[in-house]
Amino acid sequence: MDLMRLDGRVAIVTGAARGLGADIARGLVGAGARVVLADSDAAGGAAVAAELGQGAAFCATDLARDEDIDGCVAAALGGFGRLDVLVNCAVLYLDPGLDAMRAEWHRALDVNLIGAALLTARAAAAMTAPGGVVVNIGSVGGKFGAAGRALYPASKAALLQFTRNAAVSLAPRGIRVLSVSPAWTWSPALAAMAGSEARADAVGGRLHPAGRVGRGADVANAVVFACSDMAGFITGVDLPVDGGFSILGPDAGRSPRQWFADS
Repeated sequence: MDLMRLDGRVAIVTGAARGLGADIARGLVGAGARVVLADSDAAGGAAVAAELGQGAAFCATDLARDEDIDGCVAAALGGFGRLDVLVNCAVLYLDPGLDAMRAEWHRALDVNLIGAALLTARAAAAMTAPGGVVVNIGSVGGKFGAAGRALYPASKAALLQFTRNAAVSLAPRGIRVLSVSPAWTWSPALAAMAGSEARADAVGGRLHPAGRVGRGADVANAVVFACSDMAGFITGVDLPVDGGFSILGPDAGRSPRQWFADS
């Protein structure tokens, strides 16, 4: 028996129309799960669902709407007959930092945090128990300071804390909750800045001891592990999938001698 297989299980993945969410959905389907792709991008979500075949279905979902959250859970139960896994990956990257207005804060938190929290509660109520799993996609951005940003890192930091609280709350029902936190990962957002994977690796490799930025498959593999029986005694913690990014301090892993030699 392959304990990393997810045959017979049903998952919801939010933000699955593109980028990291789509890669996670591909990983789950590859491990045998059937997946509901939840996203507000109908065209993108339908395209990914068509790519994945009978093991996937798309459900138009705006996480700022309670009726869409309820509809997403209903789509899993109605389409596949059960719900075992929730992956909260949907995110808004729009972040004007300290210049953000109240409405921008509300919109970011509504998707990045509140929508994920409400969907977790709705999904857990319908989830296989014991045995259900919730995986929240965090970020190194929620662990460290960065100039010019506020909304995204604040929401990710809050999501990491929500993970711990939800894990304790749902443990008596046998539902595990944990997070997976990538560092720089090749995605549409990073592609817009870097232009190519080679340039992303060249620049990002300086800050990741592994020497490159992450790929969607790196994160997807960790999510599959987190959802599998191999991780059956893991809950309430964060799994960093960051190429060593989080082990470095502000000196980027270089000694004072190196910094002075280069100055």
